[in-house]
Amino acid sequence: MITLQMKSFVVPKVTYSKGGCLHVIADHYGMDRTPNLTQKFVAEMLGVAFLVWIGAGSITVTNFLSAGKVPLPFSMAELGMIALAFAFAIAAMIYTIGHISGCHINPAVTFSLAVTRRIGWGEAGVYWIAQFIGGILGAVVIAFSFGWTQAAQGPGLGATNFGTALNLYGTTGGWIVAIAMETIGTFFLLLVVMGTAVDGRAPSGWAGLIIGLMVAGEIFAFGPITNVALNPARAFGPAIVQVVLGGTYDLSHLLVYFVGPLLGGVLGVVTYDFLQRARVTASTPELGGIEKSAVEKV
Repeated sequence: MITLQMKSFVVPKVTYSKGGCLHVIADHYGMDRTPNLTQKFVAEMLGVAFLVWIGAGSITVTNFLSAGKVPLPFSMAELGMIALAFAFAIAAMIYTIGHISGCHINPAVTFSLAVTRRIGWGEAGVYWIAQFIGGILGAVVIAFSFGWTQAAQGPGLGATNFGTALNLYGTTGGWIVAIAMETIGTFFLLLVVMGTAVDGRAPSGWAGLIIGLMVAGEIFAFGPITNVALNPARAFGPAIVQVVLGGTYDLSHLLVYFVGPLLGGVLGVVTYDFLQRARVTASTPELGGIEKSAVEKV
């Protein structure tokens, strides 16, 4: 999250927080409204819970409505509705909590920003706890909606799987392809996040829409292969709750949805940093040995 402090004769201290969405006043008439860590924790927890409920829940709904009527796998129309559900959920949360926690709602995003020293490891750990709790809460809401054990053992709770990759490439090849696709998908997701939500030069107000549509586009592209998690918390919550409630899921498959997104996220941020790296010129000397850049605190 990028913070710019400005002073004027009207308002002694005004802090603008980009947070991946519209600029908002975070400090007004001397009242410090900068979110504390507890507020960020709750925001991230609720954000992931909403994402899982709406996104993964749309898979449960599709399975529930099509049971015995529409053969699997899903048609492009059904896949499209699921993709839009994820897009709507992501956009809604970015515009709602982006100015509070930065709306990471994804351990891969938090991990990537911690690795590149944009967020401290202590704060990142708090974000991770909130995100995984949120993933579980979102799955619990899905189960509550569709009858608890009946939901887990019937239509399922939207848990991710890469069965198609296994069918196409066999066991070893399927794992490799699944990790590769989750890595590539998260790489481009973080590239877009950096360019639209983190870089101070990005047009304000567009991040939620663009990031949401980015995820929808990737679901269109390889949804049947890995179910497109790009997010360890989104994969973890439904899988764990589904197993606890008597459903079936091979928990070892969660490894794909941790390794791929974490690796892809870091590669995406590092690549973006390379693309936007500032050049030192005579008119823009280094400040204290650190180049002034649009993604650094000013």
